[in-house]
Amino acid sequence: MSPEAHSAPRSLAEALRARDDTSLAALLRSRPDLITPVPTDLTQLATRAGTRASVLRALERLDRFALQTAEALAVAPDPASYDTLLGLMAGDAGHETVAGALPRALGTLREQALVWGGDDRLRLVRTARELLAPSPQHPSPTGLGPTVQEATSGMSPGRIQEIVTAAGLPSTHDSVSAVTALTGLFTHRKKMAKLLAGAPEAAREVLSRLAWGPPYGQVTADPAAHLRWLLDRGLLLPTAPGTVVLPREVALHLREGRAHRVPEPLPPAVAPAATHSPQVVDATAAGQAYTALATVEELLKDWDEGGPAVLRAGGLSVRDLKRTAVALDVSEPVAAFWTELAYAAGLIASDGEADERYAATPAYDEWLEQPPAERWARIAQAWLTATRTPGLVGGRDAKDRTLSALGPGLDRSAAPEVRHRVLSLLAGLPRGAAPDTESVLARLRWERPLRGARNDSGEDDLRTRLARWTLSEAELLGVTGRGALSAHGRALLGAPPAGNAGDPAARATEPAGGAPAPGTPAAGLSEPAGPGDKLPVHHHRSSDRLGPLSPAEQAVAGAAAARLLAPLLPEPLDHVLLQADLTAVAPGPLRRPLADVLGVLADVESKGGATVYRFTPASVRRALDAGRTAADLHAFLAEHSRTPVPQPLAYLIDDVARRHGHLRVGAASAYVRCDDDALLNEILADKRAAALRLRRLAPTVLATQSDPATLLEGLRAMGYAPAAESAEGDVLITRAHAHRTPPRTAPEPVPDGPPPPDTTLLAAAIRAIRAGDLAATAPRKAVGEPLTGGELPRTSAADTLATMQAAVLTGDSVWIGYVNADGAASQRVIAPIRVEGGFVTGYDHTADEVRTYPLHRITGVAELADD
Repeated sequence: MSPEAHSAPRSLAEALRARDDTSLAALLRSRPDLITPVPTDLTQLATRAGTRASVLRALERLDRFALQTAEALAVAPDPASYDTLLGLMAGDAGHETVAGALPRALGTLREQALVWGGDDRLRLVRTARELLAPSPQHPSPTGLGPTVQEATSGMSPGRIQEIVTAAGLPSTHDSVSAVTALTGLFTHRKKMAKLLAGAPEAAREVLSRLAWGPPYGQVTADPAAHLRWLLDRGLLLPTAPGTVVLPREVALHLREGRAHRVPEPLPPAVAPAATHSPQVVDATAAGQAYTALATVEELLKDWDEGGPAVLRAGGLSVRDLKRTAVALDVSEPVAAFWTELAYAAGLIASDGEADERYAATPAYDEWLEQPPAERWARIAQAWLTATRTPGLVGGRDAKDRTLSALGPGLDRSAAPEVRHRVLSLLAGLPRGAAPDTESVLARLRWERPLRGARNDSGEDDLRTRLARWTLSEAELLGVTGRGALSAHGRALLGAPPAGNAGDPAARATEPAGGAPAPGTPAAGLSEPAGPGDKLPVHHHRSSDRLGPLSPAEQAVAGAAAARLLAPLLPEPLDHVLLQADLTAVAPGPLRRPLADVLGVLADVESKGGATVYRFTPASVRRALDAGRTAADLHAFLAEHSRTPVPQPLAYLIDDVARRHGHLRVGAASAYVRCDDDALLNEILADKRAAALRLRRLAPTVLATQSDPATLLEGLRAMGYAPAAESAEGDVLITRAHAHRTPPRTAPEPVPDGPPPPDTTLLAAAIRAIRAGDLAATAPRKAVGEPLTGGELPRTSAADTLATMQAAVLTGDSVWIGYVNADGAASQRVIAPIRVEGGFVTGYDHTADEVRTYPLHRITGVAELADD
């Protein structure tokens, strides 16, 4: 039994005052809004814990059984005993599982300061009772209605006496005693059974329909006989003209004492839908992880020289998203996922130019230099922690505007917590087991019932959609394989070694159903303690209770995931197979220098297990434009081909190289010069050159009003291979991968309320709250005018100085009021050490350090009482 059960606190503040530091730390960790800013004392902490916004947030984080327990307390007498609560939860017949789980649920409510008091006087925080208690405007989830006392509050005394008499009870002298007698009848099981035994069959059917709610019904001005029978005996009570309600006490009798039709003390199990070999799962996930890396690289390569334009409102246009999907050979929702993933990892951003476009960031070049496994760990961790939600792309916002990829409005603060929770549920299954999706969703709805309800149109709530997206995105990314969590995916979560998953011996210390032990935080509410934590530390992260990792833990987990993934990724190759049809086959992933050069020299024709590249005049010219010579290309192909260089490919390279740069284009607006005037005559005679509006300036020079880029493209479209030149006449080499944005940081996740405090902040906050509470509650001797609640002490300068000097001599602590330079007033308990020069130096119990205060800023002083 908890310490509160042996004491009788008169308020929530007193209950908090009786807690130890560990219990206070658990409260502040599970409800971080209470520490923003740090309360001055425990009374302020209790007040903040009872505010509507804070209570609503706390209720939303309760699991279903803890919420059912709170709902039962809301319809129980205030205060209620533990036995009364157990009766409401388990019913008259009792329920062994409910009785076993109730201490945990009550411990969760106590820990989060939603319930206080001993087991003989349990009190639900007033705000929570107002939110959960039944009312005509807000029906209770229990389906119960008002009590007899509440339903008869506006009834005439004569009518109440008539009901008492009709129910077989003696009449009383006042309404209060009459209502008490009627309540006693309805709560007495045997007397109620006898009363209902004489009810007409139709009356009993009416009661059975209203028993589980809603408790309200409609009656006519002249009700039927069976309804009149119920109304005469108070089994139905009028609440408004034509409306009646079933009193709470009568409903509980019909329910055999249960507040809920179906108590859910244990979380639904996550059922496996299929089981695969762990080796197959890891290999499948690794293959998909490699595909994920290749897809992100292809996306960034496509946008390397300047990607799509940024919409005025931000994001990609629908047309650009479709083009990206075609380029990646995926559907539009999947293309949105890859673009958002690259954005979340900081690999793409807008360039900030006047004609704003998306492009790769400098971080992309650094990312490319990392080993493949480390590159995967980086984008996987970015996905885990991002609040941006690609699944929303194409939907509508609150103002009925379309949500676009990379645009605003895609942040959902619940996304990281849901992703971690879904994957940690997978981590709790045996290795190789793929979960049944509906069982995962049912588990999530049990853990957060207030956030897991369907909307009025019957659509899934956001949390359910996030869970579905997580399962599909994890498969795309290679975190899972064939639906089961991979070994590197498990390491990414910071989970224990996979060999322990599903081992009964390893999980024997966990409560049934993976629920936390009594008094521990609810699922996903607490952050793991860090190194050096003086509060209780969980040294092992149970796979069933995983939460988001701290940055230090993320680094460790990412390194572990990369180590597990690295041996499973295919080894990059340093060769290709050249074929006579002007194609090259890469039988696997290529090393980066080879892949980069080949990507310029040839076009990708098909992808899959083997990538097929095709050589064309345009691709060869692209390589020559990048500064390569024909000799360089021949040597490159001979070095990296396992087959001889086919003659058609060699002829293609020589033919394009022979004509490359024969024409020179510069700025006049633009000009063409060539030593062969016959070639210039040929160009002038070509009808396709009419749009370029060329004119001869000299036998070897043509000029145009078009810009050089337009002239280059026009001549190339006519089948020529011109080269651009600088003002000095040198050939300009056009290199790929040229456009980069200025340095950009990855988008910051949007938090779901204040972040959980770390260990250092918790310790400092608790020390400050304790010290402030000591200053506010320490008994003191009156000096000067008597004080009213919360008022600073007021004494004259002479009295203040005398009291301080006396405290220095006696070594006693005193209570002071202090106003700092900003005008902020506070109360402090200090032990003066010396008083001189208009200053007092002493040990400040509030700040837990020695401080010096100017005497003129001390409003007054009071000695602490001897007791």
